[in-house]
Amino acid sequence: MLSLLALVLLALAAYRATQFAVHDALLDPGRDRLAAWHAARPTSRPRTFLVTLLSCPYCTGWWLSGAILATYLLAAGQWDSAPLLVHGVQWWAVAGGQALLNRWDDTRPDAHA
Repeated sequence: MLSLLALVLLALAAYRATQFAVHDALLDPGRDRLAAWHAARPTSRPRTFLVTLLSCPYCTGWWLSGAILATYLLAAGQWDSAPLLVHGVQWWAVAGGQALLNRWDDTRPDAHA
């Protein structure tokens, strides 16, 4: 079982990874290419799904939270320390923390200016 401190740190890491993937300028060229790819066939449901998934901080954050948690559990040798269901609950906890941080960030007046 992860400590509260570990869950908080993982949520912070997931929040930052989500901000990087969705908003940071470093990935603007990739997001621009993705938008151009989608614009070439805007009625394509798979393309629309992928663009929506990668531009939504809550969608992207969910998957990044899982990846960060899995990486931590494997690197720390804790993957086998609890049943898979417990890791699922931990995933919800990490994703919930990053979602709360993203929600707070979205409500700031200077957010993503």
